[in-house]
Amino acid sequence: MTIRYPNGKAYRQPSHSKSKSTKFANVNFGDRGMSLEAELNSSNTYYLENNIAVIHKKPIPIQIVKVDYPNRSAAVIREAYFKQASTTDYNGVYRGRYLDFEAKETKSKTAFPLKNFHEHQIEHMRKCLAQDGICFVIIRFAELNRLFLLTATDLFHYWDHQATGGRKSIPLTDIEQLATELHYHINPLIPYLDVIDKIIEG
Repeated sequence: MTIRYPNGKAYRQPSHSKSKSTKFANVNFGDRGMSLEAELNSSNTYYLENNIAVIHKKPIPIQIVKVDYPNRSAAVIREAYFKQASTTDYNGVYRGRYLDFEAKETKSKTAFPLKNFHEHQIEHMRKCLAQDGICFVIIRFAELNRLFLLTATDLFHYWDHQATGGRKSIPLTDIEQLATELHYHINPLIPYLDVIDKIIEG
């Protein structure tokens, strides 16, 4: 099936690398070949079921334009378009505060490419921040199996400097200094709200 953005450009599903298995004694709970999205969905389910937070992945509205019917009991979607530009991946409420964030992965071992973001996503986060929301991005360096939570404000610094000759990526060394590294647990798998607690408590 072909899905296209509103401008007609074809959408390509990002690839997610799979990690190698490890011995039980050295289990890394994020080392399951899961995508970052699946890991966050699992974490959000834990938060929801335990009445900690209500956070969901945003649905993406799609306009179906071509469907084939190979037989009477089945339909195959051949072509579809995103109805509108997406904003960010997740939003919800925690401790009375609105959360809005994006989840991104990179195969790079040295830097996070800013091209993984779109201008409309950045502008959406700016507007949420202006309303006192909490905005951030969770970044996974897939080859290193390392996770970081970077605030939107820190992301904006690098995004805005692109226009004046700045880097087109955020070095891992900078992310290590600015962001908070997340470590996998059993439940929730990614305990990112621990970092949000610190942000709320200032």
